[in-house]
Order: sequence, then C-alpha cells, then structure tokens
Amino acid sequence: MAIIHRTTVKPTKLELLTSWLPTRPWYAGDGAPELTKAGGFRLDDPEGEVGIEFMVVTDVSGPEPVHYLVPLTYRGAPLDGAEHALVGTMEHGVLGPRWAYDGCHDPVLVAQLLALVEGKAQAQAQSITDTPDREVTRSYTGDGIPSPGTATATDDRTGTELPLPDGTSLRLHRQLRPGTNAPEGAAGRITGAWELPDGTRARALFAAL
Repeated sequence: MAIIHRTTVKPTKLELLTSWLPTRPWYAGDGAPELTKAGGFRLDDPEGEVGIEFMVVTDVSGPEPVHYLVPLTYRGAPLDGAEHALVGTMEHGVLGPRWAYDGCHDPVLVAQLLALVEGKAQAQAQSITDTPDREVTRSYTGDGIPSPGTATATDDRTGTELPLPDGTSLRLHRQLRPGTNAPEGAAGRITGAWELPDGTRARALFAAL
C-alpha cells in the first residue's frame, strides 16, 4: 500500500514536467507549457519500493487547453538502463532524493498497469492513502496478458505503444480528449476522469489493449 506523505517536493512535479513535456513527440504546444494538475490515480508496487502515479495535467498556454496523461514512477535510486526515460530528480521532504521516470519505460509500472487491465490490481486515489479510485474503470475479455519482457515502449504524436509477445500492444493515450472510446476490437481498456478548467469533470480512454 502506497502511503501519501503530506510534505514538500523540490522541484515540484509540475516544474519538472514544464521542462520535460516539450521534449515529447506527443506534446502539442509551441513553447513552454503552463500546467495545472487536473487529476489522476495511483497504483501500488507489490514490493513497496516504487511510487506509481498516473497524473493528468492541463496545459493552458495555447488557444485551447490540452490535457495530457503522464504516468510517472518515483524511485529512491536510479533505474539501470533508463537514463533516456528520466524526467528529473526531486528532493522529497520525508523520503529524500527521488528519481522520477516516464513510467512507460519502468517495468514496475508496466506490470501493474497490465494487472489493472486484467482486474488484478486496483486503482488508488491520487492523494489519499488506502482509498480506491472508483472513477477509474477497466475491462478485459482475453485469457491473460503476457509479460512484455524486454519490449521497449515507443512514442508517436498522440501516445505511447508497448508491444506484447502475443502480437497485441498496449497503447496509452497521452493527449486526452473527453468522450474518447476504445477502438473496435480492443481486448482491454482503462478509462478515467479529470477536472476541466471550468470545474466540470470529463472522462476519456486512458489506455487500450
């Protein structure tokens, strides 16, 4: 069970993402983003070592707000071979130095995300300890999702694709559009919610198998 600490983090997550997002192929802006936290959820690492967070941030720097899904992992030491996925480092007021990674390249997050699709893991509230997030829904119609092994996630202009050994792939939608549904024939899906700038709630597809 992940414990949510009420403490300081320097630099903040939004400060890290302000520098990192423009380096991604799925970033839709023309310059530095103006980010606000709009929602998200957490997953528990069974080993209790890695923090796993799916953050939704809204960029209001352009003519229309753009909503991004950013899976992050937080580690107490660098992850070997993941230098390309490092978002940045932070100083946590309780836990000390933390390395923040693009979670699509962290095997712990990927394993728990696939477990969530299968119904073997429970989405947790982003900011409350030991509280399920009932706004996150999932479905799966297959007979078991294989481990991705050493497969590498790749980014394109709208999302991140993770190939699986059985020929399927897990696709994360990085630009969230309210009301988006899973493609026809999808074997699994995860949907979630976040807050729009006007204070209303929106739902969309977060990931599809």
